[in-house]
Amino acid sequence: MSSNPTAKKPETGSTGDQEERIKRFLATASHDLQSPLRHIAMYAEMLLDDLEPTLDGEQLQSLRMIMEKAQTAQRLTKALMSLAGTIPQITISDARLTDLAREAWKQALDEFPVSGATLDADNLPLIRSDAALLTIVLKHLFSNALTFHGSAAPRVSVTATRDGADCCIIVADNGCGIEPDYQEKIFDAFWKLPKSGTAQGPGLGLTTTRDLLGTLGGDIKLDHSDESGSRFAIRLPA
Repeated sequence: MSSNPTAKKPETGSTGDQEERIKRFLATASHDLQSPLRHIAMYAEMLLDDLEPTLDGEQLQSLRMIMEKAQTAQRLTKALMSLAGTIPQITISDARLTDLAREAWKQALDEFPVSGATLDADNLPLIRSDAALLTIVLKHLFSNALTFHGSAAPRVSVTATRDGADCCIIVADNGCGIEPDYQEKIFDAFWKLPKSGTAQGPGLGLTTTRDLLGTLGGDIKLDHSDESGSRFAIRLPA
C-alpha cells in the first residue's frame, strides 16, 4: 500500500494546549517541592539555634542564607501553585514597591550575575498587591535585562505613577533592544529572542509575567524598544 504524499501531518497541539500542560506541570512540581523546602528551612533554623554560639560570622551568614533562600523558594512555589490552579489564590496586602524591586533584583542577579549591573528603584510608592506574584514579575523583567544587555553594564530603572484607578509601573533598561519584527512575539509561550552566545531558557518568562499580572487584574505591554534599550509598562489596580 503506497503512502499518500499529499496527506497532512498530524498537528502537534496548539499553543493553548502547551500552556495548559505547562501549568499542570508547574502545579505538580510546585506541590512536590513544598515538603523538601520546608524541611531545608526547618533544619537550617534548628542548626542556627543549636550551633550559633560555636560558629564564626561567615558560617552564620551562610546558614542564614540557606534558611532565607529556602523560605523564599517556599513562597515562590506557593505562588506558582496558585498561578497553575484553576482558581488562582492571591493575597493582597500593602507592599513597598521599592522593597519588592530590590528583592527581585537580588534574585535575578543571583541567577544571572553580571558585573557592574545597577538598579534604580528608589522612593517608589506603597501599593496594594500580591507581593510574591509581583516579585516574580519584576524578576523576569530584570532577568531579561541582565541576559540581553549590550556592551555597557546593565542598568535598570523602575518608576511608578498613579493613573486614575490604576498604578502604572515602568521598567526600563539599556539593553540591546528588540527588533520590530519580534516585538509582537515576545509574550508568546515558548518563543525565544534569538541571540547567539546567550543561554536559552524555556521561553516562558514574559508569558508568565502576562499571566501573573492578569491574575492580579492588570496587564503588561512593551512600551518602547530600540537600540538604546526597552521599556515595559505594567498596569495594576491601585
